[in-house]
Amino acid sequence: MVSIGIVFLVVFLALMTGIGIWGMRKTKTLGDFFLGGRTMGPWVSAVAYGTSYFSAVIFIGFAGAQGWQFGLNALWIALGNALIGACAAWVVLARRTRRMTQNLDAMTMPEFLQKRYGAKHLKPVAASVIFFFLLPYSASVFKGLGHLFEAVFHIPYDLALLIMIAFTGVYLILGGYFAIAITDFIQGIIMFFGAAAMILVLSGQGGGILEMIRKVAENYPVHVPPERQPSALTIVSLVFMTSFGTWGLPQMTQKFYAIKNEAVIPRAAVVTTVFALMIGIAAYLTGAYAHVFFDLTTVPQNEAGILYDSIIPTLLTNQFIGNLQLLLALILLLVLSASMSTLSSLVLVSSSSVAIDLYPSQVDSKTGKDRSVAMMRLLSALFIIVSYFISRFQIGFIVTLMSLSWGVVSGAFAAPYILGLYHRRITKAGAYAGLITGLVTEIVLFFVLGSARSPLAASFAIVVPFIVVPLVSRFTSPPEKQFLDKVFEGI
Repeated sequence: MVSIGIVFLVVFLALMTGIGIWGMRKTKTLGDFFLGGRTMGPWVSAVAYGTSYFSAVIFIGFAGAQGWQFGLNALWIALGNALIGACAAWVVLARRTRRMTQNLDAMTMPEFLQKRYGAKHLKPVAASVIFFFLLPYSASVFKGLGHLFEAVFHIPYDLALLIMIAFTGVYLILGGYFAIAITDFIQGIIMFFGAAAMILVLSGQGGGILEMIRKVAENYPVHVPPERQPSALTIVSLVFMTSFGTWGLPQMTQKFYAIKNEAVIPRAAVVTTVFALMIGIAAYLTGAYAHVFFDLTTVPQNEAGILYDSIIPTLLTNQFIGNLQLLLALILLLVLSASMSTLSSLVLVSSSSVAIDLYPSQVDSKTGKDRSVAMMRLLSALFIIVSYFISRFQIGFIVTLMSLSWGVVSGAFAAPYILGLYHRRITKAGAYAGLITGLVTEIVLFFVLGSARSPLAASFAIVVPFIVVPLVSRFTSPPEKQFLDKVFEGI
């Protein structure tokens, strides 16, 4: 299987590199590099959104942990991700985001917030939040891929890390968003069919999907007694964090900036929803299937307890044997695809926090070339190198930043961004208050409630600013009508 996997890997990485070189020819301006010139069609836009949504975390760690702890209730996460995180996001946010960012000539979340509210210092503050919390998150994805390569392909962790960083860097630095979108589309196809094959084969080994679901429902209370089962509040907060929480993540909203036109949106919403349903159900149902393929004596564990990150890899290794080795290689490629697509989006958004938001655009007077493109490429390379060192040397406070990342970023941005799209009365002071409130709420509750209840902390961090922003705006001076007419033109 290792030899088959390596062949798949070499072909896959060669294809990604080729697309990066092709994308370089289409990348002339900063807008081309970061948004693909705002020319993305429905299929590419939809799949790019979906592949940025799901990474190796869902297949390796998240699905194993939630599938075992939640049983079939983990499927509520998949449903919420598809209907709220994917479909509703496109319906509610895409049109207004595309039009308003074009009205304001904004390419990033910090730039949008600054121009939407006329807030001089909001952009560097928002850019700093992205830099400090998304960069460590991207490093954690690199780390997960390194361990996957080490376990499956028997490549030393350090070498695996270097290979992943090198190839991600090549197609991202050369081709920018255009290369990311095209590679995301190819990776998305691999993810979709790999996920479908995985769940069909596993279901077939247990008598079909309905029979497997019956067995999970029967075994779950034996493996996880009622007193240890998660509460309804835990399930709801997890669904909310992973579904509505994505509405405030810059790497997700960037996909709306880049679409060709508004006619793309309805088809993209349908494609993204179908994609998210397939990936989410396949991942969490596989996690729940652990209650059929394992019992309390065979589930991966050590003296400290169950090894949730090992449940899915062990399950797949045990079940995909003999003639199924080729399919296992495809599924490993699925995990790799999920991670590389998420990773490239994270690095692009993180590097933009400096190259676009903190570095003024400069056009060479002689050649007419935008020097910011070179700066963006340089910073993308630098951020990838920094990600390597973060992945290689796990420092205590950086690990904490990784754990905080989702709640902090979404809590800081969701309310100022979403309310700014819909309400003319939201003020600069309200936007500042919302960003700071989300940031502080997440950090305080994370340490008060503990990492085990981090979804609840993140949910509060996202919700509280939706109360604070309108309240502060109510008692502060509204923006000028002429300014708002420009912002909301055509909306």
